[in-house]
Amino acid sequence: MSVDSSALLALDAEAEIDRIATGLREQLRGMRKRGLVLGLSGGIDSSVSLALAVRAVGARNVFCVFMPEDDSDPDSLRLGRLVSKTFGVEAAVEDIGPTLRAMGCYERRDTFIRELVPDYGPGWASKIVIANALESEGYNISSLVVQDPQGRQTRLRMPPAVYLGIVAATNMKQRTRKQIEYFHADRLNFAVVGTPNRLEYDQGFFVKNGDGAADVKPIAHLYKTQVYALAAHLGIPEEIRKRPPTTDTYSLAQTQEEFYFSLPYDRMDLCLYGLNNGMAAEVVGQAAGLTAEQVERVWADITAKRKATRYLHLGPQLISKVEEIGG
Repeated sequence: MSVDSSALLALDAEAEIDRIATGLREQLRGMRKRGLVLGLSGGIDSSVSLALAVRAVGARNVFCVFMPEDDSDPDSLRLGRLVSKTFGVEAAVEDIGPTLRAMGCYERRDTFIRELVPDYGPGWASKIVIANALESEGYNISSLVVQDPQGRQTRLRMPPAVYLGIVAATNMKQRTRKQIEYFHADRLNFAVVGTPNRLEYDQGFFVKNGDGAADVKPIAHLYKTQVYALAAHLGIPEEIRKRPPTTDTYSLAQTQEEFYFSLPYDRMDLCLYGLNNGMAAEVVGQAAGLTAEQVERVWADITAKRKATRYLHLGPQLISKVEEIGG
């Protein structure tokens, strides 16, 4: 059976944009909010979400926030400003670096890193990377990569306590950003937009009560390939559409696949689509340029991440339901 990979995730861009815009307007009416706030990173997902918000309620009813910190790529702020200018949206810069320093975010992270690299300090940089799903035999093993002031990199296996400590400290960044977004939403009586695409939403690629917190998530049903299709239709600047997806979280440059997904988004999308739609591994492999065995390994990785991150999708758990409010 021959499969056209581009056809699997094809959609009518204008019809989908209209559907999302209509849905956003209905959701705002239900919440009695008059506009939308979102954090703008200069990446494809937040840029498309901003354009959809403008399509739904107009630029005057959308507000975006740039929230750089000490480890941010300067290009993120530049590209975010390009998007806000392109769509005529009011924006504010909120440097969260001082807040993170005051809370000990960087020092907490560095303390855990120094358990493995005692010399780690000023002039050093780091990131976390994950094993390739095609080679890891189903085990998601994360490693720490450090770079010394001379530019030499070392990759180290982390004991669980070090890994959890670094991630816990880093998650303070996303939670601080969300506080800022809700401040602006509250003062404007706007709703907060979350920006995960389907791959991120399905696989739990977000921080609970951080970038996972939102009032609306307009692209969570769209595969990232489809997000790019909408981006071209909406007029997102080409520089952003060609920018490789990054986390922009660690001090070393880090792609999303080396941190979490193991494969580029277009191949992950096809594997996820095939799994969701009951396609044979051989057929998915043909579309994604993988062997059937490799597809099976990716599917095992997807299933494992779904189990591990299921709690991220849960609301607060109650001992007894409060029937009067439907909880």
